[in-house]
Amino acid sequence: FCLLPRHVDCVAALIPGLLIYHDAQGEEHILAVDAGTLVKWGPEVRVSVRRAVQSTDLAALKDTVEQQFKRLDEHESSARSALARLEASVMRRFVEL
Repeated sequence: FCLLPRHVDCVAALIPGLLIYHDAQGEEHILAVDAGTLVKWGPEVRVSVRRAVQSTDLAALKDTVEQQFKRLDEHESSARSALARLEASVMRRFVEL
């Protein structure tokens, strides 16, 4: 999505991808970002992400998103599933007591 001047204030969840922004001097910057949050309040836009990589090589940044950020999210998802199964097992055993 795109934020233009005088855009309505908002909060948005970010998924792994590319973030392109222009600084106060009008220079363009490109970042590969992991999941996070974008907050637009008044004239300010703030972004908070777990991991970010800046580069001028768009192809390298795309690879970073695909290979590092999304792969880590898959591992985290597997770990969360295993933890949920463990918690369910503990609760079943607790109920059996």
